[in-house]
Amino acid sequence: MSPGEETRSERAAFRAWVRAHHPDLGGDPEAFAAGLRRRGDDGRARADTFPDAPVVGVHRRHGPVAAVLRWRYRRRRARRLR
Repeated sequence: MSPGEETRSERAAFRAWVRAHHPDLGGDPEAFAAGLRRRGDDGRARADTFPDAPVVGVHRRHGPVAAVLRWRYRRRRARRLR
């Protein structure tokens, strides 16, 4: 198993720990942050997998405007040969 992979039971245990200790649910913020740091130090946190990868957001249109724009694009492009 590579350092970035986890078993289902490990993920479930971590999620249960987060639910029990999250500051929004009454947990101690310092203890929660320390637990997250410990998890990051053992190489299994997702941020360690791609540390230099940029986060990119893409805006896509939905709804009637997008449908019209797709229709116009398809009408104007060259026909495909079959």
